[in-house]
Amino acid sequence: MSQQFSALDEHFMRCAMALATQAEEEGEIPVGAVLVKDGEIVAEGWNQSIGNHDATAHAEMQALRKAGQALSNYRLLDTTLYVTLEPCPMCAGALLHSRVKRIVFGARDIKAGAAGTVLNLFEHQAAYHYATVERGLFEAECRAQLQTFFKRRRKEIKTLKKAKRALKREQ
Repeated sequence: MSQQFSALDEHFMRCAMALATQAEEEGEIPVGAVLVKDGEIVAEGWNQSIGNHDATAHAEMQALRKAGQALSNYRLLDTTLYVTLEPCPMCAGALLHSRVKRIVFGARDIKAGAAGTVLNLFEHQAAYHYATVERGLFEAECRAQLQTFFKRRRKEIKTLKKAKRALKREQ
């Protein structure tokens, strides 16, 4: 695991962070991902689970689906995925199946991280494919965006509950 990130790594993670902002603007959990091959973005994705009513519409899954179509192959050999949040078990499994070579993520996922925080599917003895995982690129920025989103969401829910209680009292 290397913590030496290149200028290109930083550029592509910034692209993923912009997609996370797009997800947030759409009312989704702010996670963005870009898949890169030979220094070019092949596909991108952002969380769309809420809008698509699809639990599998995570940023990574969206990028993998688009990349498979763009490259006419589900095997995404010699690619790197940049994602703002550590992949969950579903996404980690899909990344392994698609043979992504390298995964670079920003913030750790302390509840469901499957790239080393809660478990590590990429280094599991039963894995049929291995990928290099590099953590912590713009970690503070990625974590701050998620924390701000969830604080705002909790505040909105609290305000709605308060308004409902007030409405009931009036009736």
